[in-house]
Amino acid sequence: MSHRPIIEPLTDHAEPLDMNYDAVIDIKDLNLWYGSNQALFDVCMRIPRNRVTSFIGPSGCGKSTLLRCINRMNDLIDSVKTKGEVVLNGEAITDPKTDVIELRRNVGMVFQKSNPFPKSIFENVVYGLRISGVNDRSTLAEVCESSLKRAALWDEVKDRLKDSAFGLSGGQQQRLCIARAIAVQPDVVLMDEPCSALDPRSTAKIEDLIKELQGEFSIVIVTHNMMQASRVSNYTAFMYEGKLVEFGVTNQVFTRPAEQATEDYITGRFG
Repeated sequence: MSHRPIIEPLTDHAEPLDMNYDAVIDIKDLNLWYGSNQALFDVCMRIPRNRVTSFIGPSGCGKSTLLRCINRMNDLIDSVKTKGEVVLNGEAITDPKTDVIELRRNVGMVFQKSNPFPKSIFENVVYGLRISGVNDRSTLAEVCESSLKRAALWDEVKDRLKDSAFGLSGGQQQRLCIARAIAVQPDVVLMDEPCSALDPRSTAKIEDLIKELQGEFSIVIVTHNMMQASRVSNYTAFMYEGKLVEFGVTNQVFTRPAEQATEDYITGRFG
């Protein structure tokens, strides 16, 4: 079946069509249940290292559930059970012996709603280092400045590091949360609809930041905004009713999808 072009992708991250890339995460036959309700069905996916991968699909399709399997946030829900494997850098993180605290240091998380701690801007950024036992002031100051610069926030807050993080705007708070996530140098940064509560200007800054950070971190982003997925991601996964329908290079998924369901979703026929 030949597909007409659907959306002209805006991403400038051209990727080869070869899918034999270095994968930071390998998801193998992953199933998940909330009690008796199955939410993920036999998901298999290799998430590339140091690239941006977007999960798209209608509400309730399993995007956020799958994202939270990567740092085992679903463990916090008593009724959840899983079957299958999630492998990070060659190690199965679904193993019961996995150190979940260490896992979440290696896999940072940025939530839909910014969640700064009730601390100063400085203490928010260095929080992860402090709980890891780093207390040297010069080291903390260096990491704080570096992380805020990488999060494109330093120039806006460098003279108010002692002020409460709650005094920042919504967009600034979200960039602060990104700075906090990357301060501990994680392998992977997960973002669960990081722009959904932001105005267009703040959204543009977050998108620019994601593009800046790709290559340094492996970023996985859940988004309802297909244009956002096309702008920021190298690879895109389309999910529907708990199943992975299609996964590939973003340009190909948006212009030459292999599955009719993907085309129907992207063109607005359902979802």
